[in-house]
Amino acid sequence: MLQPWIVGAEHYETAQGVKRTLQRYKELQDIIAILGLDELSEEDRLVVARARKVERFLSQPFFVAEVFTGSPGKYVSLAETIKGFQMILSGELDHLPEQAFYLVGNIDEATAKAATIQVESA
Repeated sequence: MLQPWIVGAEHYETAQGVKRTLQRYKELQDIIAILGLDELSEEDRLVVARARKVERFLSQPFFVAEVFTGSPGKYVSLAETIKGFQMILSGELDHLPEQAFYLVGNIDEATAKAATIQVESA
């Protein structure tokens, strides 16, 4: 079990925030399926957007997945990973599209990928 005295307070609080966000998203999925995303409150739409970014960011390019994804594996430090999740949860990255978080190692890569996506769609 994840405990703050084992992993540290910052890691623990970030992980709890990720869990809360994903749980709230799961709770909202039935409402979204029935009424649509537009019927959610602004706050709930932000939760959904951030949860979807978290899900994409969890798809970091692992070395063992190279064969399946075609993307080279990358080493990302724990500190960078925690910082990335904190930035997603705080809303600092609300302006980036969720596709930018798929198979990236850190937030700098997500930002670069977002710029590429923007150029390609223009």
